[in-house]
Amino acid sequence: MSLTRPSLLALATCLALATGCGAPPATPAAPDAAATVDPAAPASLSPREVAPSYYGTLEPMAEHAVYFVVTDRFVNGDPGNDHRDQGGEHPSFDIPLPCGGEEGDNIGYLGGDFRGLLDNAGYLRELGFGAVWITPIVDNPDQAFTGGDAISCTSFLTDRGKSGYHGYWATNFHVVDEHLESPGLAFADLTRGLRAQGLKTVLDIVGNHGSPGWTMPVAQPGFGQVFDKDGTLVADHGNLPPGQLDPAHNPLHAFYNTKPDLAQLSDFDAGNPAVMDHLVSAYLQWAAQGVDAFRIDTIRHQPLSFWKEFADRIRAKHPGFFMFGEAFDYDAATIAPFTWPENGGISVLDFPVKKALSEAVDRDGGDYATLAAPLALENGPYQNPYELMTFYDNHDMARLDASDEGFIDAHHWLFTARGTPVIYYGSETGFMRGRVEHSGNRNYFGQQRVDQARSHPIYLALKRIAAVRAASPALQRGLQLNLELQGDRAAFYRVYQHGGKAQIALVLLNKGDAPTRFAVSDYLQAGTWRAALAGGDITVAAGGTLEAEVPAHGAEVFLLDAEVAEPRLAARLAELMASARRRTSDG
Repeated sequence: MSLTRPSLLALATCLALATGCGAPPATPAAPDAAATVDPAAPASLSPREVAPSYYGTLEPMAEHAVYFVVTDRFVNGDPGNDHRDQGGEHPSFDIPLPCGGEEGDNIGYLGGDFRGLLDNAGYLRELGFGAVWITPIVDNPDQAFTGGDAISCTSFLTDRGKSGYHGYWATNFHVVDEHLESPGLAFADLTRGLRAQGLKTVLDIVGNHGSPGWTMPVAQPGFGQVFDKDGTLVADHGNLPPGQLDPAHNPLHAFYNTKPDLAQLSDFDAGNPAVMDHLVSAYLQWAAQGVDAFRIDTIRHQPLSFWKEFADRIRAKHPGFFMFGEAFDYDAATIAPFTWPENGGISVLDFPVKKALSEAVDRDGGDYATLAAPLALENGPYQNPYELMTFYDNHDMARLDASDEGFIDAHHWLFTARGTPVIYYGSETGFMRGRVEHSGNRNYFGQQRVDQARSHPIYLALKRIAAVRAASPALQRGLQLNLELQGDRAAFYRVYQHGGKAQIALVLLNKGDAPTRFAVSDYLQAGTWRAALAGGDITVAAGGTLEAEVPAHGAEVFLLDAEVAEPRLAARLAELMASARRRTSDG
C-alpha cells in the first residue's frame, strides 16, 4: 500500500520519544516497517536513550529505480511473433507517418516483445535499474483504427490509422497480446526471468477505457468490444456515439458511459459493479503471475471512490501492493488526493517536479530554486511526497529537449533527490530528444542502439549515479533537508535511520559549465565522510566545514554511515518527521 496509518502503539511510541516517526510505513508487514524504534535496542534503555527513526518512506519499491519501456518499441527479440500480415484491409504492422526520415513516427507494430526485453535485462540491471515498467500486455484489436481524427506529426489524441501497438486499447483484459509472447516465454516466464536478473516488474494497467469505440466508417472487429477470459463478448459499443448507447435496455452497452471522454475511446461506467469485477479479476490474474507493482493509466478519469475499491480489492489478495497513477496535471493539490488512504493510498507520477526539473535542465538552463516548492517536503498535500515517482518525460509528452549535459544534470537530480526515479527508454542516450508522440517520441530503439549505448556519455554518467543510489538507503528512502537550491547549485542532506541502519548523505550538484566549490557547515556532523563518486575520505571535526569542488555538470555524494548525533541536525530532522506525520494526523 502506498501508505497506511500507524498502529496506536507505534504512534504512542513516536509521541513519547518526541522525535517524530514520519509518514507511516507503506507496507506494515515489511521487516523494517514493523516498529519505529529499533527492536534490537537494549530493554534497559529509557525512551530518551532509544535512537529515533528518520526516514522519508519505508515502501520497499522505493529502493528500485524504474526503466520505462513501450514494449513494442524496445527490442524485437522474436520476429516469429510479429504478425506482419495481420489486419487484412487495415494492416497493423509498420505504418510510417510521412514526417520524413527518423524524425517521423510509426503507428503500426514494430516487433518489440518479451524476448527483446528479457534478452536485455542484464543491460538494464548493469545500468543501475531495479525495476522495469512495461506498457499494457493485454490483447488489442488486430486492425488499424479507421475512425477518429487524422494524425499529424504534432497531433495528440488523434488515432486514425493507428494500431494498438502501445497496448492501451484492450479488447480482452485477461489475454496477452499475441505480439508479445514467444514459445516458452509467456508473461509469467518474463516476470520470473526478470526477477532472476534482479529486476521487479511494474505493469501498466487501464481502468477507465477500452479500445476506440465509434466513428469508424464500418464497424471493425474488436474495436469498442470487451471479451471475458473465455472469449465471450460482454460489452460492445456498436460503433455508436456515446449518446446513442442504451445501457438500460442493451446489456452489451452497460459497461459504457453515455458521454464521451478521451478521443473516441470506449469509456467505462465506474458505477457498474460488473466493470469493477471484470478489471479486478484481470489484474489479480496478472499480479499472481509475478507483477510487483501497477502503474495506473489515466487515473483521474475515474472517481476517487472507484480507486479506493479497486485498491482495497487488489490488496486484499496482495497486502501492501504498490501502485502509482498518472494524473496528468501540474497542480499538486489536484493530484495529491489519489495518495490519501481514504482514496486508495495510490502514489502518483510527480508532474509538478517534472515541470520544474525540465525547466531547470533544458537548453535554456533554468534555476534549481524552482524545484524547492514542488518537492513539498513540509506540510504538503501528498500523503507522502517521498513515495512519488519522479521523471522528466514519457510517452505522452515531448521528450526532454536538452544537451547531453542537461540529461546528465537531470539524472543527477532524480537519483539523489526525494522520490523514485523513472527513466523513459532511450534516455540513456538522449534518444529522440525534444520529440512529441508523432514525430519520434515512441520510435523503435532496437538492439543496435542498446549495444552502442554503453559508450554514450549520458549512459556512463547515469550508470555512475544510479550505482550510488542503488547502494544507499539514504538516497532511496531518507528524509531530504535542503541546504541550497539556487542557480546552478544544489546541496541537500538525505538521512535514513531506522531498523538498525543509519546513513547520512550529503548531496552536492553542479549543473553549471564550470567547476564550483561548496563549503558546507550547516547541520554538518563530525566524522569521516566518504566520497561515493570521486572516492576518498574527508574527516570533519565537530563544528567544522566540509569543502569540495564539484566539476561542471557534475555531482558528489558524501556518505556517513553513522547515527545522527549533531544536535541541530537531529532537531531539524525531528521537525521534518513531524511535518510528514501531520497529513495523517490532521488530513
